[in-house]
Amino acid sequence: MLSEAKNQLLTQVGPGTPMGELLRRYWHPIGAESEFDEISVRPARLFGEDLVLYKDLSGNYGLVDRQCPHRRADLAYGFVEKCGLRCNYHGWLYDEKGQCTEQPYEDVANPQVRLKDRIKIKSYPVQVKAGMIWAYMGPLPAPLVPTWEPFTWANGFRQVVISEVPCNWFQCQENSIDPVHFEWMHSNWSVRLRGDTGPYAPTHTKLGFEEFEYGLIYKRVREDTDEKHPLWAVGRLALWPNVFCLGDHFEWRVPIDDENTLSITWAFNRVPREREPYVQETIPAWYGPVKDEATGQWISSHVMNQDFVAWVGQGRIADRTQENLGASDRGIAMLRRHFFDELEAVAQGRDPKGIVRDEATNECIDLPVAARRLFVDGLTREELKAHPIIGKHLKEYAFQFGQPEAVKRAFHDAMGVQIDEHGNVVDAPLGSAQHG
Repeated sequence: MLSEAKNQLLTQVGPGTPMGELLRRYWHPIGAESEFDEISVRPARLFGEDLVLYKDLSGNYGLVDRQCPHRRADLAYGFVEKCGLRCNYHGWLYDEKGQCTEQPYEDVANPQVRLKDRIKIKSYPVQVKAGMIWAYMGPLPAPLVPTWEPFTWANGFRQVVISEVPCNWFQCQENSIDPVHFEWMHSNWSVRLRGDTGPYAPTHTKLGFEEFEYGLIYKRVREDTDEKHPLWAVGRLALWPNVFCLGDHFEWRVPIDDENTLSITWAFNRVPREREPYVQETIPAWYGPVKDEATGQWISSHVMNQDFVAWVGQGRIADRTQENLGASDRGIAMLRRHFFDELEAVAQGRDPKGIVRDEATNECIDLPVAARRLFVDGLTREELKAHPIIGKHLKEYAFQFGQPEAVKRAFHDAMGVQIDEHGNVVDAPLGSAQHG
């Protein structure tokens, strides 16, 4: 268990808090590029700060304070111009650096005063990578947005899934270094949710945890595997500071504030070899619901929805003074120790772990990926359909509930398959799919 003071160090993320200062040293995805195909402005609450994310008419993104400093109007209702965001109340215009560039009445009535030169609102750098919009809220100079190896893979269908989860970010990230929960939450609980009492999943018999340059690795052996299996030989990744990576998808846990988390998933599906070369024009994004609108109950049918249930069940902020860790929690203890070390490093003025500043390194950051061959070399359509895991993913998006029909159709078109009247995955007729 932890003391209340140490629990607060891990969980409080607002401006000026130690963890807030640590996390602000990293770039975080805060939305998807394709969101702005339909909108130009939306509110964004991050690390306890109320902000506005926008895309102006020149295609530039900005992340600025939500309140106009003139009369405190809500800039989430502002409108974009060629360069910047204009307040809908009195027309003051701000660029992506927060500088006021126009004050329509003042510019006419009192041009010599140049009040606009003295008005600047809070702003943060924004970049686009892998179909996601990233923000940096820390001290300058900013590091580089990491180019993780899967971002460079070709011939893949990608999508971005966004949800808001009403709990603290750290209990979400602890899930990233907790292998045993897969056996119970995603396997055995799913059996019971289907109304069955068995058979249960193979039991974990051995766990291993180790550090690498960009985070932690967990390894596991179950009754049906040995140490030659990729889940032990390679393992799975908890990347610094708030990412879970399985190779074909990343999950970021970005703090909205102390009691709410933005879950952002980037998912990759390699198309069959028959579909190569495949170039995806737009990476679709969608918002995944966490509760059933009809019943108000938490959705538990999909992998990440099950995780959400566990995280929220721990309370808005998990009370770690009341917990009792066991042998399977060595990764949890390791994660916490490393964060306490990194908090000290930042307090001493050093970069925390996993910061990328070298351009050559950032062209492609290799990661340990257990099933790299499947994603890099690909499989034929028949091999994909026969695969015990990926074959199931051809039918539906397995990780989160609520994939829109339009995204589902785009995915099936990319893979060259369709679902027949019996719910089976079959090859799409030639000429029926959009290729590329």
